[in-house]
Order: sequence, then structure tokens, then C-alpha cells
Amino acid sequence: MSLCEAEKTFILHGVEENFRVDGREREDYRTMELETDIVAHAFGSARLRLADTDVLVAVKIEVDVPFPESPHHGKIEFFVDCSANATPDFEGRGGEDLAINLSSTLSSAYSSPLAFDLTKLCILHGKKCWKLYVDILILECGGNLFDAVSLAVKAALWNTQVPLVKNVNIDGNTVEINVSDELYNCTRLDVQKAPIMVTVCKIGEKCIVDPNAAEEQCSVGSVVVAVSGNKLSTVYQTGTGSLHPTTFLESINLGFRVAQRLDEALWESLDQIKPNQDVGFLK
Repeated sequence: MSLCEAEKTFILHGVEENFRVDGREREDYRTMELETDIVAHAFGSARLRLADTDVLVAVKIEVDVPFPESPHHGKIEFFVDCSANATPDFEGRGGEDLAINLSSTLSSAYSSPLAFDLTKLCILHGKKCWKLYVDILILECGGNLFDAVSLAVKAALWNTQVPLVKNVNIDGNTVEINVSDELYNCTRLDVQKAPIMVTVCKIGEKCIVDPNAAEEQCSVGSVVVAVSGNKLSTVYQTGTGSLHPTTFLESINLGFRVAQRLDEALWESLDQIKPNQDVGFLK
């Protein structure tokens, strides 16, 4: 999408008047649709559609060896694939930089023990642990990818079922793990404080959340704020523009406030969700 100067001016004036081109105010989100447990071969999955942005997340689990420096921790790894069908900008290797930025930001946000407790993934201290592979596929890109991805990841982890370990046998350096054969004999991950990301864009002299693709082109600077519960987890600046220190602090405060509202709305939807059922929220 390429905007002319007249279109950019129209968007800028709308933001100044707190009336965006799609009728929203500056702190409003577009309608979202969420579905969980849709990938049969995954331990947990979710698909989230935020207007024209569509994200699919699948979680796989395997037994691994803890890092020597954190013998009582499990592991979590994020991989992002930007489908070439999502937007023409992703053709060839166009989506590689964005995929790296998304995965590194997620890794940073989930690295804090306040956001996600990796000790719950430990099976045997220093010997065995669970490793989570969180695979994220961008099916369609209509703006605000960071927010959509963070919501889909949290929903997929909420949906993830970790096999219950019945016993562990140790024979010298050999460790054998036996898991329950019962299909539903699993444990759930604690994702109550898993981070929610909110992208705050400055357009003109005002800041907005949930920018669409057109508004992202008008932004002079953006900040991604990751919030875990009532704690600030990560702040990541995107784009090529810069923000005044005062505007930067205002953006963080706005992102923090909106992230808490967004998290509450997500939990309300997850409490109501049933297998193979779409749930809309923030309408």
C-alpha cells in the first residue's frame, strides 16, 4: 500500500480530532476473532484475526537438557514465518527482518521470571526439562503485527497441554522419562502474567494504538510496550523515526494502560471459549 500526501494529511487530521478513518478513537482497537485448539498435531494452538491481520500459532513440546547456567529452568523458543501471501512486501526475503524482530522481542518479553516461570518446565534438575517451540505464521498482514502476535501466542500457550510425567529412571548418565498414557492426563501452563504487547504510534502530535497499514505509513515513530500483569516487561522502538523523551514516556504510559485493558478482554474470551468456536472481543 502506498499513500499519497493528501491521504496522509487526511489521516493526520483525523487523528488530531480523535476520529480515525475507520471511526475509532485513538485508544480503540479493531474487532478481533480468536480460535484455539485448531492444529491437530500441536500441543496447543490459536488463531487470531485482527481486522486484516491474521496470525496462526502452534506450540510443540519436546524433552531437552537445561542450560548449564540455569539447571532448574525449562526452555521456550519462538520462530516466526512471514508468509509471502500475507503481503507483497514479504515476497522473496522481504519478511526476514520483521520475523527476526518479532521473535527477538517475544524472547525478551518472556525471559523475565515475572512474565513466564520457566522453572515449571523443569523435569529433573540439571538433567531434563521441557522445551516449548512456539511457531508463529503470519497469514495476512494488515497492520499492528506485534499486538496480534502477542495475543495469539498467549492464547496458544493457555491452550497448551503438557504431558504429565509419571516417573523418572536414572541409570548412570542415562535418564529415562515415562509420561502418562492417558490422553487428558496433562497439566496446563501458567500464563496469567504472560506479556501482552501494545504498539503505540505517533501521528502528528498525537499517539494511537492498533494502527492499520495506512496509519503505520503516517507514523513518525513507534514504540512496542510489553506488559506482564502490572509490570512493564519490555520496551522496543520500531521504525526509523525518533520520539521526544516526553512523548516516549507518554507512549509507555498509554501502552501500559491499554495493555491491561486488552489482557482483561482476552481473559474474558478465554474463560468462555470452547473447542472449535470463534470468539469475538473488543467489539
